[in-house]
Amino acid sequence: MTAVSTTLALPVDRRQRARRLHLWLAAALAVVALASLDTGATGLSLPHLLGTLAGGGELSAVERTVLFDIRLPRVFLGMCVGAALAVSGTVMQGLFRNPLADPGIVGVSSGAGLGAIGAIVLGAALPVSVQAVIGTHLVPVAAFVGSWLTTLTLYRVATRRGFTSVATMLLAGIALGALFAALSGVMIYLADDRQLRDLTFWGLGSLAGASWAKLVTAGPIMVLAMLVAFTLGRGLNGLALGEATASHIGIPVQRLKNMAILTVAAATGAAVAVSGGIGFIGIVVPHLLRLASGPDHGPLLINSALLGAILLVIADTIARVVVAPTELPIGIITAVLGAPVFLWILLRRRGILEV
Repeated sequence: MTAVSTTLALPVDRRQRARRLHLWLAAALAVVALASLDTGATGLSLPHLLGTLAGGGELSAVERTVLFDIRLPRVFLGMCVGAALAVSGTVMQGLFRNPLADPGIVGVSSGAGLGAIGAIVLGAALPVSVQAVIGTHLVPVAAFVGSWLTTLTLYRVATRRGFTSVATMLLAGIALGALFAALSGVMIYLADDRQLRDLTFWGLGSLAGASWAKLVTAGPIMVLAMLVAFTLGRGLNGLALGEATASHIGIPVQRLKNMAILTVAAATGAAVAVSGGIGFIGIVVPHLLRLASGPDHGPLLINSALLGAILLVIADTIARVVVAPTELPIGIITAVLGAPVFLWILLRRRGILEV
């Protein structure tokens, strides 16, 4: 009787632990966001700015620009990008039933990268009138289009008679990633010195170009994709038992696959379009949360969004202050912090991964 009671209590305890983790992560995100708003090369203090506004005073033009046009959109964009990458990683790991899966595994990131590199290298050849209309949106739009074309190609290759093979999609993603890397190499070979510098910084990831325009363009796509992902928790839990078992218990496996891949494509494509290449968030965050609150994808997806946002805002803050007044690309920070954790994950699961 005691053993049965203990067994029944475990899921309840995990759910309660996951809810408490929701609150802790939400509070931590608020603290991290405020700390990021208070940090910058200009030395403007957030308490001073808020005190001025609360006292009915007027901010100077420089203070308004720094707070409302530079720091605020950057923090919001960082939260969206971090959450989107982490949720995408969680969905991919649930879909492939592998804790080492990553949004880039299906080639979405590679497709977005090729689109951005092509825009940087070939954008100067466009007519001046077209450049004037597109402006700074050329690279993000090209990256997003690249991610979606990659997704459509994968579906064409992996889907037969209405059934999508996850294994075929994985192999096709690897093949497309290699092809896109080769095409990107050709573009880099054709680039001039200024374009090579832009390509280097874009490839390492950065939020330096954050603006309200980028947030309004990419933010709704990332948020909508994450909201859809939050509805996939039950299906991903069933998929962990195997596709046949999941189908027998009433889960529409094929529709789940379609929604999962499209969700990852939208979230990752939009994130990469505005931030460039940022690694390890999608791999590390879901695994750490599984250790903390269990494998249930319902709360795991929400917690992944919160922790992903926290980690990317922290990484962006570090990138802005470590070599101030210049800044490091965020991809360097996430690689330095994420690579040791990734190696630790490999060591923990070494026995499982050996064949």
